[in-house]
Order: sequence, then structure tokens, then C-alpha cells
Amino acid sequence: MIPRPVITGFLFLSVTWGVVFAGKSPDILVRETTDKVLSELRTNHNALQADVNRLYQIVEDIVLPHFDFKRMSKLVLGKHWKKASGVQRQKFEREFKALLVRTYATALFEYTDQEIIYRPYRPKEGSSRVVVKTELVPSDGPMIPIDYALSKAADDVWRVFDVRIDEISMVANYRNSYGKLIESRGMDKLIESLRRKREALTE
Repeated sequence: MIPRPVITGFLFLSVTWGVVFAGKSPDILVRETTDKVLSELRTNHNALQADVNRLYQIVEDIVLPHFDFKRMSKLVLGKHWKKASGVQRQKFEREFKALLVRTYATALFEYTDQEIIYRPYRPKEGSSRVVVKTELVPSDGPMIPIDYALSKAADDVWRVFDVRIDEISMVANYRNSYGKLIESRGMDKLIESLRRKREALTE
């Protein structure tokens, strides 16, 4: 079972990382794309609620191009990445990406009306890796800090490769759970497990 903080983090990555333009700073991208995506979800709420495939498509079209899934896959598999064959790496990345889309897109509506507070953005000059700090204000309960880790690619575009929610890293969380499965059952069994979960969410 995936911890709720990790689910929350991916959801708000989905909400905030819509359209990424080269040259724009990560904090500005968060603010601008948050308004755009939340507006779309609220405007089309009924239609999206009735057709989950449209939710999946939103994530596919708007979010996925701006995640560094290759890097995320390497970080999640850790030491097991080097041991995996080229085919296993490709299959894992494909299933990992597909599962995340279907797992989290279905929960978007729960968070569309929540308030987001943006913390002061103070990156180190010339750094190719930055952290954007925000806080989610739920309808009840304390604020949840959500920190986004991004890196700048050779094309001068910032892409997300991890998120920390209440000090919990999404990448580290998956690395821990997947690592245990690989060590006990092997890489192919992990890939098969991801495929089955993805198909169950598609039915």
C-alpha cells in the first residue's frame, strides 16, 4: 500500500507541472501552471469525473513530458539499475510511468480545491539542481510541506525527478519497497507486479 504522503506529493506534481518553457525559473512555472491546470480541472469537473480516461489523458499530455522518468527510474532502482538488462530497464520505466499515471490521476479531484502556499525561492546561482518549497493547506489538519526537486537538462528545461512530502522522499519510498521485492523475487517479478497493478487500475 502506498503511503498517503507520497500520493499527495505526486498529485501536486501533476497539478503544478503542466507546461514547462525553457528559460523560466522553476518557481514561476509552479505558480503559472498551477492556476492553469486547477482551472481546467474545476471547469471540467463533471466530465472528468464521468470519464477517468480523460483524467489519464490530462496527465499523459500535460505532466509526463516534464518528468525525468529515466532519472527517476535509476534513482528508484538504485544498485539494481546497473544489474538490470537493457530490456528490463525499459520495461520497468514503462510500467513505472504507466502505473503512476493511473494510480494518481484518479485521485486528482480530492485536491483541486486545496490552497497552495509558495515559500521563498532562493536557489544557488548557477545551480543545475534546485528545490521549490510549497505547503498544502488541507481543508482540515495541519499544513503539509511539499518540496520539489528539479534538475536542468541540456535543452535548458527544468524537469522534476523527486518530491519530498513531510520529509518523505517519493523516490526513496519506492526504492525501499521495490528493492525488497527485487531481492526476494527478482527484477522480472517486480515488473510483472507493476504490470498487474496498472492493468487492475485500467479495468
